[in-house]
Amino acid sequence: MAAANSNEILHDLSPLLRQYKDGRVERLIGSGLIPPSFDPETGVQSKDVVIAPEINLSARLYQPKNASPAEKLPILLYFHGGGFVLESAFSELYQNHLNHLVAEANVVAVSLNYRLAPEHPLPIAFEDSWLALEWIATQFTEDGPHEEWIKEHADANRVYIGGDSAGGTIAHYVALRAGIEKLEGITLRGAFLNCPFFWGEVPMGNEETHPMYSKSFLDALWNYANPSSTKGCDDPLINPDTDPRIASLGCKRLLVYVAEKDVLRIRGLHYKEVLEKNGWDGEIEVVDVAGEVHVFSVFTPASENGVAMIKKVSSFINAE
Repeated sequence: MAAANSNEILHDLSPLLRQYKDGRVERLIGSGLIPPSFDPETGVQSKDVVIAPEINLSARLYQPKNASPAEKLPILLYFHGGGFVLESAFSELYQNHLNHLVAEANVVAVSLNYRLAPEHPLPIAFEDSWLALEWIATQFTEDGPHEEWIKEHADANRVYIGGDSAGGTIAHYVALRAGIEKLEGITLRGAFLNCPFFWGEVPMGNEETHPMYSKSFLDALWNYANPSSTKGCDDPLINPDTDPRIASLGCKRLLVYVAEKDVLRIRGLHYKEVLEKNGWDGEIEVVDVAGEVHVFSVFTPASENGVAMIKKVSSFINAE
């Protein structure tokens, strides 16, 4: 009987994942994991570090070609996408993406492997991500231990955060918390959000009829990942319009990308309106890319639009 019941589905979020009644989670998509390495195409090196061993929180660090202690570089904290339930900082997909981004922007990057739902339900991924920014801040204190690549090559006064899809949502959260809690020792200069997963109870645009992911599907995904929320899709973690603290965003520059064929496009456009109406006093640029799909630059970083976006992010990070 137990063997028969093991194949009974409790939650079906195809084509992303299924959870069975015996607790087993089957992730249906996602690229394989690969070790850190030297990338001969870009000259970027990577290695893995442990941020908090007690919760198995780790990250992949990236160092650009010809990095020298004589020149301090911006540092980027990056959050991968995957709907809070998929992917990894250690996947082939994100290693390829970060190699291209680090090479073009000439930054030191920390790509966080935050814990995934449902095994670690939200808001755990958000808390992990804040912990990573706190960890970066400790790298610039006098007390050790310090991570060598950050200590030798990174500039505490040029810290950036960014992410795609769910990672873009997390980047917004971390930027907001940085404005509220005022981390010492670092200066958060800006954030870039690539097709962020913002959502809400009331449908906008073509969300109910979108051919890829309908509103009902993404409603179910959010509630599955965040089962303890009492506000559903109007939780401030995913709907910035419901957060009364949004004007406290802890950086003065934002770059947001949206894609024409993405169901999340209208929310990304609306994000700018939300910030402006609530009195945030920073600068935000929203780039709407015609003909493209969700997080196109992650899946095809060498395509024309992928290259253009990575160059834009590089200019954003190095503008100051």
